[in-house]
Amino acid sequence: MATTSNTEDDALAAFRAGARNWLEANIPDHAAPLDGPESRRYVLDWQRKMYDGGWAGLTWPSEFGGRSLPVAQQIIWFEEYARAGAPSTHNASFVGVNHAGPTIIACGSDAQKAFHLPRILSGEAIWCQGFSEPGSGSDLASLRTQGRVEGDEIIIDGQKIWSSYADIADYQELLIRTEPGSERHRGITWVICPMNLPGITVRPIETMAGPAKFCEVFYDQVRLPIDQAVVGGLNNGWKTAMATLGFERGTASLALQIGLVDKIERLARDCTDPMLAPRLADLLADAAALRAMSYSFALASETGTPGSEGSLIRLYFAELAKRASDAAIDLYGIGSPALAGDHGWAFEYLDAFSETIAGGTAEIQRNIIGERVLGLPRGKS
Repeated sequence: MATTSNTEDDALAAFRAGARNWLEANIPDHAAPLDGPESRRYVLDWQRKMYDGGWAGLTWPSEFGGRSLPVAQQIIWFEEYARAGAPSTHNASFVGVNHAGPTIIACGSDAQKAFHLPRILSGEAIWCQGFSEPGSGSDLASLRTQGRVEGDEIIIDGQKIWSSYADIADYQELLIRTEPGSERHRGITWVICPMNLPGITVRPIETMAGPAKFCEVFYDQVRLPIDQAVVGGLNNGWKTAMATLGFERGTASLALQIGLVDKIERLARDCTDPMLAPRLADLLADAAALRAMSYSFALASETGTPGSEGSLIRLYFAELAKRASDAAIDLYGIGSPALAGDHGWAFEYLDAFSETIAGGTAEIQRNIIGERVLGLPRGKS
């Protein structure tokens, strides 16, 4: 981090001590359920506890209930969060806090802000994401879910897939095509969709890791009022969606990145096998690189919108997570208690494969890096 004065150093040290003390006193005494209604209650209770303690919405502007903390303090919070073993931030509250909330702050109406933002921050509502579709995956410009405009309503028909926690969510950030005959980036609209409306069917999908946190969602003549649902204007959803994905590929995942670095450092401390030591040393070096990239990107984004460089970190993190869990299995051995349970390394190994899909597949990230960061010619579609 940037050089600071003694006064600033003292302030950061005091902030770290406050974060550490609060986390040690308040982290739940049992691990989070991985799916279903119990996971909903757990996540909302934890979000509410952070809200009551003044630790929710650290990145949100203060006028919307957040703390507007500078990145240096955000980094300290996430370091202490990982150190304390607090619940994963990549849970059912992630979309609301890191996607929908910031998008409504940037593009929503006053009424949308007044209604939704307090509910997200205080642990009253869970959001899911409705972007990917069967046959289009990470290629959002090819989406086909239709939103037919009739008077002051939009009538939705179609299907979404890989919508994490849709079975326990209250609202969905949903991309639909509202301009007849439009193609690619044109004619898309970003809408707020309550998940209890008639015509919505949710089917959970069980992953190879065990939990059914992913879902497919079907829409059959689902009616939304335009004034309440549309964020950023009709047919202007691509621009809105890109802002949302910018958060996911950049600063929103800072907690995950710091958490992975912490896990790798713990693996290295546990390693006593000279045959595995070089492998753990490589992982430690890569973890240090991830931390440096993450901190640099976070600090740079403090003065501007997250850029395409976030895809470098997203891809690097996903590949490193797979390698770390693979090394952990070899380090501890198949019969080790460290591998057992919903949060053991065996689960981490299987779940890590989804990291190369979430937020845009590894292939999509490489395309973004090649075209937007390196300036390479655009590939053929």
